[in-house]
Amino acid sequence: MLEKIIRLDKEYYMNTFGDRLPVYFERGEGLKLFDDKGNAYYDFLGGIAVNSLGHGHKTFISALKAQLDKVIHTSSLYYIENQARLAQKIAENTCAERVFFANSGAEANEGAFKLAKIYHYKKGNERYEIISLDKSFHGRTLAAVAATGQEKYQKPYHPLTPGFKQVKPNDFDALLEAVTDKTAAIMIELIQGESGVYPMDKEYVEKLRALCDEKDIVLIFDEVQTGMGRTGRLFAHQLYGVEPDIFTSAKALGGGIPIGAVCACKKVCDAFEPGDHGTTFGGNPFATSAGLAVFDIYEKERLVENAEKIGAYFINVLNALKDKMADKIVEIRGAGLLIGIQIKDEIAKNVSARLFEDGFLVSLCGGNTIRIAPPLIINENDVDLFVNELKKVLEECYNERLN
Repeated sequence: MLEKIIRLDKEYYMNTFGDRLPVYFERGEGLKLFDDKGNAYYDFLGGIAVNSLGHGHKTFISALKAQLDKVIHTSSLYYIENQARLAQKIAENTCAERVFFANSGAEANEGAFKLAKIYHYKKGNERYEIISLDKSFHGRTLAAVAATGQEKYQKPYHPLTPGFKQVKPNDFDALLEAVTDKTAAIMIELIQGESGVYPMDKEYVEKLRALCDEKDIVLIFDEVQTGMGRTGRLFAHQLYGVEPDIFTSAKALGGGIPIGAVCACKKVCDAFEPGDHGTTFGGNPFATSAGLAVFDIYEKERLVENAEKIGAYFINVLNALKDKMADKIVEIRGAGLLIGIQIKDEIAKNVSARLFEDGFLVSLCGGNTIRIAPPLIINENDVDLFVNELKKVLEECYNERLN
């Protein structure tokens, strides 16, 4: 069956992913995914930080089925109960005062760009520049690509959407030098996931907030990957103790159902007035029922607290392994359950491939970093299982290279 799917993919699907890992999954349960032959894989990537509840969570599935029996989609021409309730839930648990729902992280970031620009436009300011960071990743749409600080994503799409520029992360002087009287907003990821899990320094973020206050620049945090409990707080900016003017969310917000959100304080959110922005599918009854179910399960199962506790345990155990294998592991980075394990360049690719062969799902970022973003339901036994496997794989790959 796998061979048939690969053939159909190569014949009919646009070749944007190339040759994928040779597996397809038929079902999931908890931390595990099962292929067509019944082989189990431990999911330490969580659909790239999406499946925060794991797979087949009974309460979540029941909530989705119940909504399917009611209504899937209407239109934002009409009031939507779940949309209003989920917006309330986000606002009551964060610094946001109003929320707009989209369908993905990239679309949420597009909405954030528009909101920042229209905020200045309605104040009569001719500001259009948006500063982001090198090594960042903000999505695949044209504006999001222009904001993404990685040439490999930008190169095919020149000329890029104008007004975007990138500076070195954690370098406040470089940022200060890039600010002009045309600067409308600064967007950062508090932990850069796609380039290898690189956190921002707390002092840097605090200075950034002060600068934006001083110059009336809109501060945007892209929390598409770091949000919804991933870092041991509901959103990463709560870990830093710094509130943005806008933050975006997606991925884990829907537990696997596509949804994105633009979340903003009153200072900027009132710039959006009827007709300034919109969406067909965003915030529909089904997607927002998923978001409400995620919040409900988080609260009942204390999953944000679990992410903090197990994340700290995970990082401690990995650092202990690093101390024993300093010739193979360069650094452990991250917060909560968003963790980067930087491997010696010469064996990193082989380590990632061998983990997959042995039934452990991770991703290789930045060329040499194993990214871990598992469901928030994991426990210490799951962590020990992975770390023991990683130790074995590192030894095997290193010995093979020597021989």
